[in-house]
Amino acid sequence: MIEPSTAPALAGYTPERLLELHRALLLPRVIEEKALLLLRLGKLSKWFSGMGQEAIAVGVATALRGDDWILPMHRNLGVFTTRGLPLPKLFRQLFGKDGGYTRGRDRTFHFGAPEHSVIGMISHLGAMLPVADGLALASQLKGGDRVAAAFTGDGATSEGDFHEALNLAAVWKLPVLFVIENNQYGLSTPIAEQFACRDLADRAIGYGMPGVVVDGNDLLAVHAAVGEAAARGRRGEGPTLLEFKTFRMRGHEEASGTAYVPKELFEEWAQKDPIRRFEEQLFASGVLTPERRDAVKAELKTWIEPIIDEALAAQDPDGSAESELRDVYAPAPPAREPEASRPTKEMRFVDAVSDGLREAMRRDPTTVAIGQDIAEYGGVFKVTEGFLAEFGRPRVRNTPIIESGAIGAAMGLALDGHVPMVEMQFGDFITCGFNQIVNNLAKTYYRWGAKLPVVIRVPVGGGVGAGPFHSQNVEAWFTHVAGLKVIEPSTPADAKGLLCAAFEDGNPVIFLEHKFLYRWAKGPVPEGHFTLPIGRARTARAGRDATVISWGVGVHWALSAAEELAEEGREVEVLDLRTLLPWDREAVLESVRRTGRALVLHEAPLTGGFGGEIAATIGREAFEWLDAPVERLGGLDIPIPFSKALEEVFMPRARLLPALRALLAY
Repeated sequence: MIEPSTAPALAGYTPERLLELHRALLLPRVIEEKALLLLRLGKLSKWFSGMGQEAIAVGVATALRGDDWILPMHRNLGVFTTRGLPLPKLFRQLFGKDGGYTRGRDRTFHFGAPEHSVIGMISHLGAMLPVADGLALASQLKGGDRVAAAFTGDGATSEGDFHEALNLAAVWKLPVLFVIENNQYGLSTPIAEQFACRDLADRAIGYGMPGVVVDGNDLLAVHAAVGEAAARGRRGEGPTLLEFKTFRMRGHEEASGTAYVPKELFEEWAQKDPIRRFEEQLFASGVLTPERRDAVKAELKTWIEPIIDEALAAQDPDGSAESELRDVYAPAPPAREPEASRPTKEMRFVDAVSDGLREAMRRDPTTVAIGQDIAEYGGVFKVTEGFLAEFGRPRVRNTPIIESGAIGAAMGLALDGHVPMVEMQFGDFITCGFNQIVNNLAKTYYRWGAKLPVVIRVPVGGGVGAGPFHSQNVEAWFTHVAGLKVIEPSTPADAKGLLCAAFEDGNPVIFLEHKFLYRWAKGPVPEGHFTLPIGRARTARAGRDATVISWGVGVHWALSAAEELAEEGREVEVLDLRTLLPWDREAVLESVRRTGRALVLHEAPLTGGFGGEIAATIGREAFEWLDAPVERLGGLDIPIPFSKALEEVFMPRARLLPALRALLAY
C-alpha cells in the first residue's frame, strides 16, 4: 500500500484554474440543496445525497481527460455536472420526465451518456466494475490511451464483481482506476462490520496493483492522486485502487434517515466539509474572497432555478404498448441466407459452430473472443482450437475463472464499438454471471438506447453422463428476460448461420449449443459467411396429423419418432423453433391450425419449462382448430443424474412415442 496522499501546494495551480475547480465543486452542492427542498415539497420522489463527498466526484472528473471513461454511482452528481451534461436533460432525468436520458424508464443516474464518456450505474452494486475493464480493454485494442475510472462504495467492495474486476484488470494490465468512496457506512452498517482490514486499499497488494489512501474531502489531494493513477495507466502499467476516505452526511437515501449514526461523527466530519476546506485554502491564498464566493453561489442558483422549473413542468413520458415493445431490442439487419447453388461441406455440429465463429471474426476485426481456456487449449470442446494462431492474443483471450467479470467486460467492449463473444465452459456455470446478463446486458438498450452486441456461447444439455452440474438446459432461465435473444439450433447449418447472425444482430444473444449434438449431429453446411433469420422457425418435417414443436436435441428425437409413426400411416410435422426469444408464434400457430394437434417437447424439466409458454399460446390462439388438448413433454422434475441409466430415466425421449400415439388417438 502507498502511504496516504497529502494535498499539493496551491502554487501548482493558476488562480483561474483554482476558481474553475471551486465553481465545479460548488455546483453539485447548489443543485443538491435545491433537490432536498423539492423532496420536502413532494416534487421529487427520491434522492441519494452526495453532500460532503463532492470533492471525490469533482476531483476525479477534473483530473481526467474529457474522453476518459467514468462510471459513477448514485452520489456522484459532480461527475455529471463537471462533464458538462446539459442540465435541462439531466434534470428531466432526475424528475422522471419526458426528455430525460431514459425517458422515464429508469431513475436518477441509471443511464449512460457515451458522448460525454459517462456510463451510469444499475442498482446492483459492483456490477459496473467489470464494465470498466471492458472499456479500458477497448482502448488498448484500438491503440489508444483512454483510462476508465469506476466508482464503488465501501459496501460494494464485498461483492464478487469487485474481486473479479480487480483481478482481471491486474492480469490484463488494464488502465482502470477503481475508485472507492469509503464514507464509513453501508445503508446502516458501519465499516467495522463490513471488513476486517485496516484500509480497503490494503487489498490492492493481493491483486498486484498499487493501493492508495487519499483524503477524499481534500479536492486537490483527490485531483493529484487521480492524475498520478491515470498517468500510470496510460504508461501501460495497469490499474490502481484508490480509497478515498470521506463521510456520508445524510441517509443512504433520504427516507432512511441517519438515526443510526453517532452525533459526534457528524460534528467531526462537518469540520472537514470539502467545500468549506477548499474555500478556506482559497481565502488564505487570496484567490477567493467570501464576497466572491457568495456571488458565485448566487449566480449558480439563479442559473439553475429556471432550468429546474422548466424540467418540473415538462410532460410525463407518454408511451404505448407498441412503443415500449419496439424499444426492447435494437434494430437488426436482414438475414443474408446462402444461395441454393452455394457449395456445402459435410460438418459435425461442433465444427459448424467453430466455422461460424471463425467467419465472424474474419469478417469483423472488432470481434473479440474471451473465456476460460479458449486460447492455447482451444476451449473444453475445442471450438476455438487454432484461433489463437489465426487471430492473435489481443482478440483471443483467456480469462481467469470468472463469469460475471467476463460478461461485464464484454459489455464494456460492446459500449466502445467491439463485438465480444464470451464462451461459457458449461451452461451450468452461467449462473455465476446471471446478474450481468439479465440486469446489465438485457435492459440497457431499453433504458438508454445503447446497443450491446454481445454473444454468449453456452454448451448445454445432457446425454453425455456429465451429472447435475454439467448437463442442465438453461433456456427457461433467460426466455423470461426482455432484451435478450435466445437461440438453440439443432443442425450444423443452422448453428453456423444463426451464430453468424448473432454477431450482426446488435443485441445480447444467448447462443445455446447442445453438447450431445457437438459430435453426433452431422450435415451439409454452406461454405463462407452467411446469416439465417433470428426468430424464424424451420419445418424439419412436413406432416398433416399432428405438430411437434421442439428445439436442439429434441428436434432429432421428434424426427425419429415421426419416421416410426410414418410406417404406421401417421404423418407428424416437426417444427424446429431454432429461436426461443423471440419465438416464431405465427409458424407454430399456422402449423397447429393445419394439423389440429400439438405436442411441445424439450429436454429441460417440465415444470417451468419454456414449452409451457408455447402450449399456453396455442391453447389461446388456436383453440378452435384443436382436435385434442395441447400436450407437453419434458424431462422429469429432478436434477440430471450422473449415471447413464438414471439419465435415461430423466430424459423424455423414451416417453415421446407413447405420448404421440395417445395424442393421435384422442
